[in-house]
Amino acid sequence: MAKQHYATSSLVIGYALCSSLLAIINKYAVTKFNYPGLLTTLQYFTSAAGVWGLGKLGFLCHDSFNLETAKKFAPAAVVFYLAIFTNTNLLVHANVDTFIVFRSLTPLLVAIADTFFRKQPCPSKLTFLSLVIILGGAVGYVITDSAFSLTAYSWALAYLVTITTEMVYIKHIVTSLGLNTWGYVLYNNLLSLMISPIFWFLTGEHKSVFSAVKSRGESWFQLDAFVAVALSCVFGLLISFFGFAARKAISATAFTVTGVVNKFLTVAINVTIWDKHASAFGLVSLLFTLAGGVLYQQSVTAKGHIAAPQHEHASEQHKNDSDSAEYDEEKHFI
Repeated sequence: MAKQHYATSSLVIGYALCSSLLAIINKYAVTKFNYPGLLTTLQYFTSAAGVWGLGKLGFLCHDSFNLETAKKFAPAAVVFYLAIFTNTNLLVHANVDTFIVFRSLTPLLVAIADTFFRKQPCPSKLTFLSLVIILGGAVGYVITDSAFSLTAYSWALAYLVTITTEMVYIKHIVTSLGLNTWGYVLYNNLLSLMISPIFWFLTGEHKSVFSAVKSRGESWFQLDAFVAVALSCVFGLLISFFGFAARKAISATAFTVTGVVNKFLTVAINVTIWDKHASAFGLVSLLFTLAGGVLYQQSVTAKGHIAAPQHEHASEQHKNDSDSAEYDEEKHFI
């Protein structure tokens, strides 16, 4: 019993550390290695190779890769790639706090899309209140953002559009394929890896990489950039492992609470270690946005508890698919 307790505690602590540190590590990575397209490609390769290798060693079980499933999964992979691509470019041009604020806005956009486009029922009063708090905190943050730039906020809006599209529509495509969680991670990362070279040439990043290698000659290798990229890739794979394992080891409520605490830890660590963070009022606005997110999760959980019994199985399956998408996005956080 004691061994099981320590094992569960280790999984939760591992997930909390990976989740709270990953956004900061990714920001550090794009600061030292200013090639977002190549960085995400290395992340995709590490995650896909890690899942495949661990599967071969028997540590996990994933669906085998086949062309027919890949064709059906392709639209989801494209949208996922765009979400990570815009997210990484947002971190290039803005601080971690700005990313967290815009990431926290997704429930608001998803609720609007569900109501107006998918004809879902209007949010409950508690859910509506939480969305208003999220919006108010985000507006307060933007108004007081001294580092405001059109480029950064353009990437932020592009990220919001793509991540909302994935949450509202794409995950329903993936659900019908019947993939398990590690199969989802494998397909998402392997297909995204195949897409990456297209964006290298479309954005012209390949020219910047070749120019940097030529200009530095034999000294092109930089240890600090290598360490930053390696940490980003390794933590990306670790958060998938700890996220899935912790989700199975603890209750849904405990996992949700852990996720909320992780966001606050990210803000605290980000403020402590360097000056790449928002002003005092901006941080207060950010905390309001996170508080609105907590209230939103509470309202959704309460709504789920009063759902009809015949929908329980479908709701659990839907939640599992949503969790899979969240983990895969979060490892780039993400």
